[in-house]
Amino acid sequence: MHGEALAFGGLKGPDARGCKGAIAAKTVVQRVRFGQGVGRGALSFARQTPPVIPNRAPSPVDKLALAVVHAPERAMPAPVGAREESLRFLLQTAADAGVTVVATRPEGDGERLLGQAWPFPSPFQVTVRTVPLAEGVDRVEARARRSLERLGLPRGDALLAASAADLAGAEGRDLWARMQALKDRGLFRRIGFCASMEDGPVLLARRFQPDLVQLPCSLLDQRAHRTGALDELASLGVDIHLSSVFAGGLLFMSGDALPPEMNRYAPQLSRIRRRLAEARVDPMQAVLAYTLGLPQASAVVASAASAAELRAMLAAAHAPAPDLDWGQLQLEQPAPVLATVRRISSAA
Repeated sequence: MHGEALAFGGLKGPDARGCKGAIAAKTVVQRVRFGQGVGRGALSFARQTPPVIPNRAPSPVDKLALAVVHAPERAMPAPVGAREESLRFLLQTAADAGVTVVATRPEGDGERLLGQAWPFPSPFQVTVRTVPLAEGVDRVEARARRSLERLGLPRGDALLAASAADLAGAEGRDLWARMQALKDRGLFRRIGFCASMEDGPVLLARRFQPDLVQLPCSLLDQRAHRTGALDELASLGVDIHLSSVFAGGLLFMSGDALPPEMNRYAPQLSRIRRRLAEARVDPMQAVLAYTLGLPQASAVVASAASAAELRAMLAAAHAPAPDLDWGQLQLEQPAPVLATVRRISSAA
């Protein structure tokens, strides 16, 4: 390959040299020649240095994070022994779609299954949660290390204290010091905590100065947005991950399918579903359009048990954002409603 710099605007000699200072900050164009083999002429074309890469429009999927649900009742029917293959297919589907964040919990066999199913090379940044502080701070540290081993990772992206109450308690500083030590040793790139609005996440963030805070926020529970908590956290330089975005699947349940504990909230849910139907907007599309559209959030954690569920979410995320009054689509008293949901569902 041979290359020679071309003078801009056809200038040559002294004129070209005189123009050099004026164009120093601009891209240099080179003539590049590639030989094609014996008996064939060389290809010649202009090349810019540095190369100009076309800007890619931001995609909603850039902010979508995956929480894999291992519950059998959420998984698609599969032959015996196909569980691992189904999980590999789910993760590969996520990787192919451009999903880069996977959120995990230290519960059951989920971490080990994920560790056996990552695509290679894995494109994922993995967040790990601690076990409850009630098990002891030594156990919290040991289990965080064990999580990386089970996941088959030399290091994780983030370690999150699973409960803000753990940090607010008497051993909170000790817990945070252990987490900071794991970060200093390079086992985790960032540390932070999971919190609810009742935990006072902004005050905790000011006290501990985390890298990352994970908060529940959904179409039905917009308090993190409406109270200004997201703005305050963002002003502190904290990355924000939104969780519980599907609010336990409430918008996808008819009145008859609601658990008995939720029956008193049926009229509110029916009103919200009716407004979405009148606007011809699918509930999943509305949920993801609202949360992915919040500029303060760096990631929106959505749960999926199968590649089919993930594909449905991807389609909804890529749909045009509906023109809706989001404030008209939230529950009037979300705190007691979603506290009930958390008791009967572990969905993200």
